[in-house]
Amino acid sequence: MDLSLNENELVEHCPKGHPVNECGHCKVRSVSVCSAVKAAELTELDKLARHSKFEKRQNLFEEGEKSNFVYNITSGMVRLYKNSKDGRRQIVGFALPGDFIGLTMPEFHEFSCDALMDTDVCEFSRKGFIELMASQPDLLGRLNSAVSHELTLAREHMVILGRRSAEEKICTFLLVLRRRFARMDALTVRVPLPMNRQDISDFLGMTLETVSRMLTKLERAKVIVIIPDGVRILDLIKLKALSGN
Repeated sequence: MDLSLNENELVEHCPKGHPVNECGHCKVRSVSVCSAVKAAELTELDKLARHSKFEKRQNLFEEGEKSNFVYNITSGMVRLYKNSKDGRRQIVGFALPGDFIGLTMPEFHEFSCDALMDTDVCEFSRKGFIELMASQPDLLGRLNSAVSHELTLAREHMVILGRRSAEEKICTFLLVLRRRFARMDALTVRVPLPMNRQDISDFLGMTLETVSRMLTKLERAKVIVIIPDGVRILDLIKLKALSGN
């Protein structure tokens, strides 16, 4: 079963009636680095931004390219991945609305990034963004918070990969994703899964068959129920216990 998200759930992140390129009306601004920009400076921020739309599976950038931009995801979702010389793929992360990509990148991209669904992105030149930070000290503090968020996600990924059982990996993955979506909305029992099971297996370092078996096992145990756009948590306490947390 493909667990692809109903795209309307994640694409509409700016209120109707306002163009997506108006920073002052962007729904994700409160949870992104841009929240530190003073209201009077939003026009300048909007001038600095290049507002781009990426179709499903379209690349934002590829491994080895020069990293001239930083990216703010305003709607949709993207995946970050590396391809090994033997053709294997390792997904290193997923970026949701409000996430910044490229804040900690070196001169050249160390991984590739593509859209899991139709996705809107604000692109800022690295040079222009640095100049903006220099003119607004408050932005530096927010930037440090965003970098800390990136590092936290990286640590959580390492913890997931280091877990002993497949069940713990799946349960932790669902709980972390649930918490990340809550940055935009209140915590709910529903966990959207825009990615398919192959993406999940590549992210968790598991086989496709194991991912499917674990999700089915959790459903039979009435911990979750699989729905067309993700999963619904039926027993949060048990899910947390099974995650090993």
